[in-house]
Amino acid sequence: MNNVCVIGGSRYFGLRLIELLRDSGSRVTVINRGSAPPSPGVTHLVADRDDEARLGAVLADREFDAVIDQVCYTPHQAAIARRIFGGRTPRYVMTSTMEVYDPATSALISPAAPGVPVAEEAVDPASWPVPPGQPWHDLRRMEGVLGEATCYAEGKRQAEAVFARESPFEFVAVRSAHVLGIGARDFTRRLEHYVERILAGRPVEVHRDPFPTSFINDEEIAGLLAWTVGAGFTGAVNASCHGEAGVRGLCDLIAAQTGRVADYRLVDGAEASPFSFDRYYAMDNSRAARLGYAFSATADWLPKAIAAAIELRKGG
Repeated sequence: MNNVCVIGGSRYFGLRLIELLRDSGSRVTVINRGSAPPSPGVTHLVADRDDEARLGAVLADREFDAVIDQVCYTPHQAAIARRIFGGRTPRYVMTSTMEVYDPATSALISPAAPGVPVAEEAVDPASWPVPPGQPWHDLRRMEGVLGEATCYAEGKRQAEAVFARESPFEFVAVRSAHVLGIGARDFTRRLEHYVERILAGRPVEVHRDPFPTSFINDEEIAGLLAWTVGAGFTGAVNASCHGEAGVRGLCDLIAAQTGRVADYRLVDGAEASPFSFDRYYAMDNSRAARLGYAFSATADWLPKAIAAAIELRKGG
């Protein structure tokens, strides 16, 4: 039986992750700020992960076979976790993001060639710079300095870097593609954004030549995270379903299911809708496949997700 700690996990695919671990026979401890009740059958510890003293106190002498960190966004948080969980666990898994590859958020990232999915080696956390003196303890301040999108991507890159260097445990960074849930499980409501606009006959804001991107559904990202507990590998791994999808293709699917016609408004930069991108950085998922994880094809489940979003929107 695995003894697993999940930091966060109070919403979205984190809830499914906890259920999968629990139902597989693992003993699960969830740490969060107590804003939502935990899933039944798990141990719940209440602490703010930024409060190092409190976090250490609630953990007391607990040890774990693995820790899955769902809510690490900054190198400051990673440094606290490295100190607190050193000696408590041999394996640490951080939920990261495909945004670490976004060339728009760092001059150190070379733009990917269109049509050539980005592999894990494109961003090496062991060599990624973590400049001293940056106020990562104040996320709003960093967002003011870097901008929200760059702050998110750079915070994840630097958090990975802190864990990858001299950590007292094995470290895994799961770099997730854009996550879509089915129906009410779609926490971000980005899919519903497109459904709403097309049903209402409102234009969708897109770049002139938008690039496709990578997706994964909430069930599969939860399954992959649970799988990492006993998988044995270390380092970064991309988590995305097979096959890319672009914003126009997504809207065409919605239009086909609703009997409407998608109308587009060409825009630049930040005005574009959530899945319209003016650069290419879709992900190569072959490392996960070589390690033994089997992804589905995006085309197999995306129509179902769209149908559920349409029903949800019509019902609302």
